Amino acid sequence: MQYHSTRSNENAVDSAQAVLQGLAPDGGLYMPASLPAFDWKACLQGDTYEMANRILSAFLPDIPDMEQLVRKAYTGKFAAEDLTPTVSVGPFTVLELFHGPTSAFKDVALSMLPQLLTAAKAAKQMDDDILILTATSGDTGKAALEGFRDVDGIRICVFYPDGGVSKVQRAQMVTQEGNNVTVCAVKGNFDDAQTGVKNIFAACQAQNLLEGKGFRLSSANSINIGRLAPQVTYYFKAYKDLMDRGQIALGDQVNFSVPTGNFGDILAGYLAKCMGLPVGRLICASNANNVLTDFIRTGTYDRRRPLHKTLSPSMDILVSSNLERLLYLLSGEDTALVAQLMNDLNTKGSYSVPDALLQAIEKDFWAGCCGDAGAQETIAAVWKEYGYVCDPHTATGWAVAKDYVAETCDDRPMVVLSTASPYKFPAAVLDALGSTDAGDEFDQMEQLCALTGVQIPAPLATLRGKPEKHTGVIEKENMLEFVLAL
Repeated sequence: MQYHSTRSNENAVDSAQAVLQGLAPDGGLYMPASLPAFDWKACLQGDTYEMANRILSAFLPDIPDMEQLVRKAYTGKFAAEDLTPTVSVGPFTVLELFHGPTSAFKDVALSMLPQLLTAAKAAKQMDDDILILTATSGDTGKAALEGFRDVDGIRICVFYPDGGVSKVQRAQMVTQEGNNVTVCAVKGNFDDAQTGVKNIFAACQAQNLLEGKGFRLSSANSINIGRLAPQVTYYFKAYKDLMDRGQIALGDQVNFSVPTGNFGDILAGYLAKCMGLPVGRLICASNANNVLTDFIRTGTYDRRRPLHKTLSPSMDILVSSNLERLLYLLSGEDTALVAQLMNDLNTKGSYSVPDALLQAIEKDFWAGCCGDAGAQETIAAVWKEYGYVCDPHTATGWAVAKDYVAETCDDRPMVVLSTASPYKFPAAVLDALGSTDAGDEFDQMEQLCALTGVQIPAPLATLRGKPEKHTGVIEKENMLEFVLAL
C-alpha cells in the first residue's frame, strides 16, 4: 500500500516505510493514497485480537505476520482479557482504555508500535538502530518507554514539559528502567516540546546530521501511522460490546465522546467510520485549552492564546498535530490546501478553512469544552449517582457528552472514552469527592482506594520507593544538541 504526505503526493513509500519514518520529509503526516477496502461486518465477528489483526493488516499490509505481532504485543500485558472493556454507567457507556501496563489509553497503541517497528525494520533489512523521539503531555511518554524498553535495535528518548505533567505521570517516567531509554524535562509547555521534536526531524533530514551515527529517527507520537492505526480497534470493540449486550442492532449508529488534545484518539474514530463502522457523531471534548472547540465551531484555528495548566494535563495542547490528517481527508485529499494551512499555522499562528471544508467537519464532529471546575463537579456527580470513579480527562468527555445531548436531543447510544485511570490523578479526584488529599501522590492513591473501594492498578501501586533515574532538565533550544549527544 502506498503512503504519501498530507502536504504532497510526491515521494510515496509503502506502509512499512511510513511506520519506520514516522514523519514525512516535508513535515507532513503519512496517509494511505486511498483508505483500504474493509469488511467491517466480518471484523465484528472476531474477538479483540482478531479485530486488531484485521484492521492493522488492512492499514499496514507491507508488515508481515500481523496476527503473530498482535498476540505478542498484547498477551499478558493488560489487566482485562479483552484489553478495553466497556461499562454501562447511567445514560452512557464508558469505554475503559486504561487497563494496560501504564494505566492510560496510549498502552493500546504503544504496546503494538514496537512490534510494528521491529517487523518493518526486518522487512526493509535495515541495519541502523532506530531512535524513537517523542514529546509527551503526560501519558504517551511512559507508555512509549514501557513499550520500547530493552527492544533490540531501538532506542527511545522522551521529552516532557517541566512541571506540566501530574506527579504520578512524572514518577512513572523518571523511574523508568531499561538500557535503551532516555527521559528529559524541557523548560516550557508541551507545544514547545512537540515543536522541538518536529524541528529535530526537519534539521536532521535537511542537514544529514545523523550520517555515520548508526541510528535513524522515528516517532512514537500519533503523528506515526503505526501509532494511530491500533487505536481504531477499540471503536470496533466498543460497538461489538453494545451489540453483544443487545443495546444496538448491527447497523445502528453510535456516538462517541472523546477527550482529546492532539486529535489522534478522535481521528481513530473517524478512520473507523471511514472503514464502515456505523459511527454517528464524534464529540470532541476539550478542557480550558479549547482551541479545537473554537475551530470545529468556527473554522478558524488560532493557537495564539495562553496555554492553561489544568487538572487534565494530557489535553494541555494548543497545536493538535493529527487535525492535519482530518483536513487532508475532508478536503478531498487536497495536499496543496493542507500545506498552505500548515504554513499559515507555523508562520502566522492561525488559519481558516474554506466554508465547504468546515461544513464537512461539522457533519461528523461536534465540539465542546469543560474547565477544571466542571470536571470536578462531574467526577463528584458520576460517583454520587452511579458509583463510578473517573479521572479528570474522562470527566471532561462525560460533561461534554451531556452538553451535546442537551443541545441536540440526539438519543443515539453514547460511548464516552475513558483515557486514564483515576489513580494517575489522585489529588484531583480526591478533591472532587470532597476528601482531603494530604501526603504525597502514593498516600493519595491509598486514600482514594479506601474511599471508593476501587483497587489501585498494580503498575501504579509499585511506583513508591523506585529510584529516580532521569532527572535532567534542559532549555527547549537545546533539544537538538541533547539528541545528537545520545
